[in-house]
Amino acid sequence: MDSQARVVIIGGGIMGAALLYHLAKEGWKDLMLIEKAELTSGSTWHAAGQITHGLAHWGLGKINKYGVEFYNQLEAETGQSVSWHGCGSMRVAYLDDEMEFIRHILSVGRGMEVPMELISVEEAKKHHPFFNFDGVKGVLHTPDDGHVDPAGATFGMIKGARDRGAKVIRHNRVLDTIQQPNGEWLVKTEQGDITAEIVVNAAGSYARQVAAWAGYDLPMANTTHHYFVTDAVKEFMDLEKELPVVRDDMTYSGYIRMEQKSGLIGIYESENANTIWDDGAPWEAENELFEADYDRIMPYLEKALERMPVLENYGIKREVHGAIPMPPDGQMLLGPAPGLTNYWCCCGSHVGIAWGPGAGKYLAQWMTYGSADINMRDFDPRRFGDYIDDEYRIERAKEDYVLRHEIPYPGRQRVTGRPKKTSALFERLNAAGAIHEEVYGWERPRWFALPDQEKGADILGWKRPDWQRAVAEECKAVRERAGIADMSAFAKIDVTGKDAEAFVNRMVANRAPRKVGGQVLTHMLNTKGTIEAEVTVARLENDVFYFVFAAFSEQKVRDMLQQSIVDGEDVTVEVVSKDFAVLALSGPRSRDILRETTAAPLDNASWPWLKCRTVDIAGAATRAFRMSYQGELGWELHVPMDKALAVYDAIWAAGEPHGIANFGSYALNSMRLEKGYKGAGELTNEVTLPEADVMRFVKMDKDGGFVGLDKTRVSAMKAKAGDLPWVCVQLEVDVDDRDPHSSETIYHNGAHVGQVSSGGRGLYTGKALAYAYVKPSAAAPGTQLEVMVLGDRFPATVLADPVYDPGNEKPRVDG
Repeated sequence: MDSQARVVIIGGGIMGAALLYHLAKEGWKDLMLIEKAELTSGSTWHAAGQITHGLAHWGLGKINKYGVEFYNQLEAETGQSVSWHGCGSMRVAYLDDEMEFIRHILSVGRGMEVPMELISVEEAKKHHPFFNFDGVKGVLHTPDDGHVDPAGATFGMIKGARDRGAKVIRHNRVLDTIQQPNGEWLVKTEQGDITAEIVVNAAGSYARQVAAWAGYDLPMANTTHHYFVTDAVKEFMDLEKELPVVRDDMTYSGYIRMEQKSGLIGIYESENANTIWDDGAPWEAENELFEADYDRIMPYLEKALERMPVLENYGIKREVHGAIPMPPDGQMLLGPAPGLTNYWCCCGSHVGIAWGPGAGKYLAQWMTYGSADINMRDFDPRRFGDYIDDEYRIERAKEDYVLRHEIPYPGRQRVTGRPKKTSALFERLNAAGAIHEEVYGWERPRWFALPDQEKGADILGWKRPDWQRAVAEECKAVRERAGIADMSAFAKIDVTGKDAEAFVNRMVANRAPRKVGGQVLTHMLNTKGTIEAEVTVARLENDVFYFVFAAFSEQKVRDMLQQSIVDGEDVTVEVVSKDFAVLALSGPRSRDILRETTAAPLDNASWPWLKCRTVDIAGAATRAFRMSYQGELGWELHVPMDKALAVYDAIWAAGEPHGIANFGSYALNSMRLEKGYKGAGELTNEVTLPEADVMRFVKMDKDGGFVGLDKTRVSAMKAKAGDLPWVCVQLEVDVDDRDPHSSETIYHNGAHVGQVSSGGRGLYTGKALAYAYVKPSAAAPGTQLEVMVLGDRFPATVLADPVYDPGNEKPRVDG
């Protein structure tokens, strides 16, 4: 065994094999995969092996599309049998809301340009004469779906990687990983030590134990999943074509397909999920299965047989009850490990056969080029923080398991393990009717229930849920009077030291504020020149810079900053998110209200727009910013957490004569769309600054440059030549009873030209609005487009200006 490698991948399941193959395909050398037993002997070997195009998540849709294409050609490339069965699949819907869900899948899937149709029950019966369609309202048919042999697929990728020079070591358990002073890793194994530049954790059910060697508390638990294979079914013997997989969320909560000439029934029970190995998987486990828990799954199995009565009289010849890894939100852990260098994750995939090839492809891109071609935010391991304890990760994994076949309404939140992080206002706002959402562990008000609405209960739906009635009142208050919001979930970092200014300039695309009291909106990029984070940077003192940005990027931005400090540089990076609450006071009367709580002058001459001050507000030393994401006159007040409730009470008392109201993140989103402010959906690692149309926040001529400058210049030249692949535009959509959400397909003259990046209803203006990335030929203001929303196409117009305050006068008003 070699003692040196550029990359060591720990784990020989589908995920590790996929990454090994794709790194080799990208041209990497000195690759080594180490497996403690036989390849696939963890969770891979017992997987059912399905893959579908029928997804509403754009990133996962791209991953699965690639997977289908990949499995179709892998056998021809490598000579390894993978047993691809392109039988197609159907998702059945019984409820109106299920119908809206599959219409949304269709609206997204059209942009993937894969075969996908909403068909009638009569048409579905032609594809599957044995399924009981009683009560079914409609069916989503994805004819290119299928299933593959998990072991064959893994062996095929291993062979493809070996053919490109990669090494695979079996029956060699890794014992430890120790980072060396030079950043390399010493990988200790049963067969000897290996020095590696990079370690990748692809250890499946063992990923937590492997991560612990590096000091990383990886957030994952192992749930258990059943499927059953029946005896051979004589009615299947003479079929000329394999029956499609049928996914049914409402009755048996799972999938049914053929397995050769037998039936296969898989169950994701909607309650009483089970976890195993909560304290760690046993190292000696190999090809491990558990006794079937019929008490747990029998109600679902009975319903499955009611839906597939042809199977009722056949026995079960194989019970499969195995462990599958499940992170707290059900998404993979794909990317850099938080707080570590040269350590990557490729694990946490509970549907690894479907996700594996795409996960390997896009992670290999990230490792090779500094970013992937799809948005990796939902998979980035740094999306989780240290708020996750054992109870949270286990209970949340169970919850996500049971929600696998529930309707994924827009905005649906997980509820177990909450609250984890709360601001000083939490109880006060709860009493005021706040419906909270979880953001990076924080409880953030989403909307406030009206007197006739149930307190504490969120309202879900595909079209216009009743929460819009409450949020419209919040928007009206901010637009016409004043509103206050608890935005304490913002991530906050102090960057200090005598070299802080030069360091900040190197890390962001805009110029760091030159004077104390200055603030800028800017972006942090990767080496590929695409966007990692949008941040506000304020200069509080000569050597103190304050970063404020979206909560979900806290660990990522911290790592980007901390890991960019060079030897001898006097820079300190400190996360202060829990130290400060954030109160957003906004609206035409906000200045009058704030004057009642501070002696600081608030007129334009004393405190211009987009300037910050450290002032006393209601007795609290406050970092105060004159800015408003709502597009109104307003201030963002960063108050010491222990003083926040007193400051809130003082502002509320001063605001009552002016009609002040609480507002939440739903109102914020509605108003930012009206004002034409981009959000997280627009600013992702998929796009460059010119593509996002945010070059006004860039200073390419500043001394020293910035991370991603060279690629930004290239993109800017392409923009000038009209040669960008896509550009960000805002649309007004002429809809009926629905609004765009995200990822819907856009057409120009009947041809697909782009996708929605975020959308919703401007509840003050009454307009359906969306941001989208479209081809430059469809981006000119006034261009008439169509957007497919919940299965139907609606006219849309590219806007030249925001629909609210296009002259940007309101935030600058004097007084």
